Amino acid sequence: MRATVKDVARRAGVSPKTVSNVMNGIVPVSEATRLKVEQAILDLDYVPNLSARGLRNGRSGVIALALPDLATPYSAEIAHNIVEVAHEQGWVVQIEETGSDPQREHELMVRARTNLIDGLILNPVVLDESAVQVGVALPPVVLLGEVTQKLADRVFVDSFAAARDMTLALAKPGRRRIAILGTTQGRGSAAAIQRTQGYEEALRILGIDRDESLLIPCEKWTPETAAEALTAYLASHPLPEALFCFTDSMAIGALSVLWKKGLRIPGDIAVAGFDDIADGRYAVPSLTTVSFDKRAVATEALRLLTERMADRGHEQRLAPIDYTIVERDSSGG
Repeated sequence: MRATVKDVARRAGVSPKTVSNVMNGIVPVSEATRLKVEQAILDLDYVPNLSARGLRNGRSGVIALALPDLATPYSAEIAHNIVEVAHEQGWVVQIEETGSDPQREHELMVRARTNLIDGLILNPVVLDESAVQVGVALPPVVLLGEVTQKLADRVFVDSFAAARDMTLALAKPGRRRIAILGTTQGRGSAAAIQRTQGYEEALRILGIDRDESLLIPCEKWTPETAAEALTAYLASHPLPEALFCFTDSMAIGALSVLWKKGLRIPGDIAVAGFDDIADGRYAVPSLTTVSFDKRAVATEALRLLTERMADRGHEQRLAPIDYTIVERDSSGG
C-alpha cells in the first residue's frame, strides 16, 4: 500500500499538518522535528500525491519557467533568481527550454490548463510566432522581455531606451563611428528590433547619419556566433570607433576577436554589452554594459503570476525594471 501523510505523521510522532509544513517549507519547524519527518518519509518511501492535492485546492504547487536558450549565462542568472524567489514563496519551479519554438510554448500552456502546472513564466522571442495569441485560452502566464502585446502580464527592461543611452554613453568622448552587433536580417527578435531602434534614436540625437555598414547582423546571440560575425565583418570593413553588442555574451566573443588582432580596448575600439552578467564583470578588460536587477525581475514575475492566479480577469499589468549604464574598462569608464 502507498504510504500517506498520516502514515508519515504517525511514524514521526507529529501531526499531518506538521508533515505538510516540512514538505512545503513555508511554515518553519524545529530542526529536530524536520529531521524526524524527513527520516519517516525515507523509511516509508513516501511520495506526495500531487494530483490529489490539486483536486483539493486546485493547485499543484508547481510553476514553469520557459527560456529560449538555457545555455546562456543570462538565462542561468535569470533562472537562478526565479528559483530562489519561488522557493522562498513555497513554489517548485519546472525549467524548460523553448528554443524559440512556439510549439514548445503551446505544450507548456496545455500543461498549465490541465493543472499539471499552476502558472507559466515565459520569455518569448518573436510575437508573431509566439503561442501567446489572440483567441488562445491563456493559463496564468507572465512574459519576460521585449515582446509587446496586450494579452498577458509582462516584466521587462526598456530595451529601446537602454540601447539609446548606451549609444550616447559610447559617443561621449567624441566617437562617431559606432557599430552594433546583433541586428537580424528579415525576421527579427523583439529585442533586436528595439535595441536597433534605440541605437538609431541616439544617432538622431547626436546628429550622426545612419550608416548601414555599421549594422553587423548576428542571428544567434552567443560568443561563438558573435566572434564569427565580427571576424567576417572586419575582413572587409574598417574598424569602428566603438562596438555595442546586444548581449554581454556577444561582447565577450567580440573581445576575444579584437584581442587576437592585437587591438587595444578601448584605445583602438570601445566595446559594450547588455545584461551585466558576471562573466562580463570579470572579463579583461571589464565590460561596459546595461545593468539591471535580475532578482527584481524574478520578484516582479512571481508577484504578477500570483496575482493572475488569484484573479484571471484583471487588466494586463506591466512591470518595467530600472536599468543603469555601467561604464567599465572596455569603454574607458
